[in-house]
Amino acid sequence: MSSRDAILQRLRHRTGGELTAPECDFSVLNRPEWSTAEKLDMFEQTIESVHGEVHRTTESGWIDRLAEILQTRGAQTLLITKEHEIGKALRSATEGREDLPHLLIYDEPVESWQETLFSDVDAGITSTRGGIAETGSLILWPSVDEPRLMSLVPPIHIAVLKASELYTTFHHAMQSQNWAAGMPTNALLISGPSKTADIEQTLAYGVHGPKELIVLVIE
Repeated sequence: MSSRDAILQRLRHRTGGELTAPECDFSVLNRPEWSTAEKLDMFEQTIESVHGEVHRTTESGWIDRLAEILQTRGAQTLLITKEHEIGKALRSATEGREDLPHLLIYDEPVESWQETLFSDVDAGITSTRGGIAETGSLILWPSVDEPRLMSLVPPIHIAVLKASELYTTFHHAMQSQNWAAGMPTNALLISGPSKTADIEQTLAYGVHGPKELIVLVIE
């Protein structure tokens, strides 16, 4: 019998009556709902205070803005998804233009191209499930098509966020998206680039993840 099975067996045969969920009062988490403009301003202010970067753009102009951002950083490669609309849009956009970097598609197990992923990727772009204005956080739910490594390994992480999917608080986000109905095994809240500090309190960026976090907000 495995440790898991042993624990479950003990729970099934416990005494003391039926287990019930405790009553929780979440009313203390309620906040007045902000306008989209207010949420966007707060999100931008908060995430930029921790060295994140926000660029406001449009549905028709985000690829041009992306190209400008990557050119200023000298990025030669960009990691994209195979099936998501962001990856498909970028593959279509590369036809006839030379201002975008070489696209690398995440379409195989990491074991088969680990060296390329960790050594040759300059930037990665992902979608988001939304953003939290109060804390300046991005919500990411990794998937098979858009795995966690896409936002973790590249030194530059570019996240695409729709302004209409900004929420005032984390509580609002969970309620609006009905997280209680089911969640993935890995749900992320990203509130800035990777950073750490040593015992001398020297702050360093990019030690455990991306050195830069760039958010393209689609208004």
